[in-house]
Amino acid sequence: MRLSRSFLPTLKENPAEAQIVSHRLMLRAGLIRQTASGIYAWLPAGLKVLRNISQIVREEQDRVDAQEVLMPTLQSADLWRRSGRYDAYGPEMLRIQDRHKRELLYGPTNEEMVTDLFGQSVKSYKDLPQVLYHIQWKFRDEMRPRFGVMRGREFLMKDAYSFDVDYASAVATYRRMMLAYLRTFQRLGVRAVPMRADTGPIGGELSHEFLILAPTGESGVFYDAALEDQDWLDEPVDTSSPEALEAFFNRVTTPYAATDEMHDTAAWDAVPDAQKREGRGVEVGHIFYFGTKYTESMGVSVSGADGAQFFPEMGSYGIGVSRLAGAIIEACHDENGIIWPDSVAPFRAAILNLKSGDALCDEVCEQIYAKAPEAFLYDDRSERAGVKFADADLMGHPWQIVVGPRSAKEGRVELKRRATGERQELSVDEALALVLAG
Repeated sequence: MRLSRSFLPTLKENPAEAQIVSHRLMLRAGLIRQTASGIYAWLPAGLKVLRNISQIVREEQDRVDAQEVLMPTLQSADLWRRSGRYDAYGPEMLRIQDRHKRELLYGPTNEEMVTDLFGQSVKSYKDLPQVLYHIQWKFRDEMRPRFGVMRGREFLMKDAYSFDVDYASAVATYRRMMLAYLRTFQRLGVRAVPMRADTGPIGGELSHEFLILAPTGESGVFYDAALEDQDWLDEPVDTSSPEALEAFFNRVTTPYAATDEMHDTAAWDAVPDAQKREGRGVEVGHIFYFGTKYTESMGVSVSGADGAQFFPEMGSYGIGVSRLAGAIIEACHDENGIIWPDSVAPFRAAILNLKSGDALCDEVCEQIYAKAPEAFLYDDRSERAGVKFADADLMGHPWQIVVGPRSAKEGRVELKRRATGERQELSVDEALALVLAG
């Protein structure tokens, strides 16, 4: 994309309404614009980030055999009456009537709908397990939406739902999904720590929140440093083996990890001081086993091996996709702007032409840009070099390819790594090899 022709409206000053770093930087970098309280339009660069996050989430869900569907944003109130949640959910649910006076709602979550879809098609234990997921917009009418996309009313979410024959099978699915989540967050370029969460009236141990470590997080977190040393992308877990899944799960959940709400001071005191880590965290995912709560309340059963009907065991698994865009910025920024991880950045690099109109500078920049136009944001504006450097830092491209009259004459460019500030002079081919690798 050529910056002179792009819809990328950056701001020099911090917007008065933005209270946290991610909100300020998303507005200043031209990623989003507010259209109503807690509702945002995603501009071209922001949408690229959203799609990159979604694709990584999608690939890791597919890896554990979850199947993607797409459920509508509007749901029938009758579905929620079947589960008993329609009147109990509260004012966060946006209720709607169509022209025929049928009651609808803008879905805040999808347990009812997916259970109904499952019940229409699956009749036998032979068709289990099933894991269905989608990436879809949701709406919760927050009383005080704030912090930009971190606590908006409309948000993009991946939610998955599992159906299993019994508790043991449901536990195996839960553990596979935990591995998928750890891989997902690592691929997104952030460290997310799984922490045991309250299971509410259902009870048990199968509920975990995933928190990205960030100084501005809403929750205090306490965890054992052993959780920092795991490389889940190379983890050889046989996800078809219950024993391998149990060993993996024990390794993840044995080290201490808790938010301030679940903090156990006695257990924390038992962690060696050198291993203790404290900070703040932003919740970006939650996995939860809830048994037959919805299959039973909605009357969805299947036939077992003995011919008798039973209610499948369920779990739900959520990732806040749009929230992640803000959470990644909270964890990855400096005083100059965003520092995007390579995997989610809207562009691999900014090409900074320090003398637009100079024949040689223009030629070198065009040569670089032509190699991968989709990967580059070419700053071809007639602006001062300082403005271009500041905007590139603000927008957080992983690399900056700087072309000036002297370097162009020598057939070289300056390559800057945004995360470290490291600069090196390279040939055009050497720079392109580094930028486009991986």
